[in-house]
Amino acid sequence: MWRACHNCVMFTTIPTIMTWTRIFAIPLIVGIFYLPESWASQSHKNLIATIMFVVFALTDWLDGYLARKLNQTSSFGAFLDPVADKFLVCACVLVLVHLQRTDVFVALIIIGREIAISALREWMAQIGASKSVAVHMIGKLKTVVQMVAIPFLLFDGMLFGLIPTLVWGAWLIWGAAILTVWSMVYYLQKAIPEIRARVRH
Repeated sequence: MWRACHNCVMFTTIPTIMTWTRIFAIPLIVGIFYLPESWASQSHKNLIATIMFVVFALTDWLDGYLARKLNQTSSFGAFLDPVADKFLVCACVLVLVHLQRTDVFVALIIIGREIAISALREWMAQIGASKSVAVHMIGKLKTVVQMVAIPFLLFDGMLFGLIPTLVWGAWLIWGAAILTVWSMVYYLQKAIPEIRARVRH
């Protein structure tokens, strides 16, 4: 009985609920672009999707802060948080490909890397070597560039009448793709010694 209650609480803490909102946001952001033009113009769709992405992306920082502040950290929250981030990013990148605002090659790099590194981290955790592929500054920088590039590309307009977001977003998303490859190579280099040690045994 206590374990059932504990599991229920683990799923319904404020930080965990905020993490879930990033997953629930995906069909909302995608759905915006399928609204008929009579309901919303393309520029309005762009603006709404951009605001939604920024708001939900900010919950990534806020849920971690609240988890520490309220002492509501959990193994489930630690698992769900990066999953929610990856779902949100990958869904938005696919939307941008559909809208022809970024290249399919960029999407393949970003999504492929997320799948590969997630699988690598899972395997490294199973063999007790998860510290070898702990989050590094390159990965953090990649995430920051990604999180700026995506709303720029979703907006697709002149920000403050000065910044052509489509142009800047295109450069940033390619920069994120380069950092994505760089971070993947870094994590693989860290993991290879552990992999070789296990193969020898």
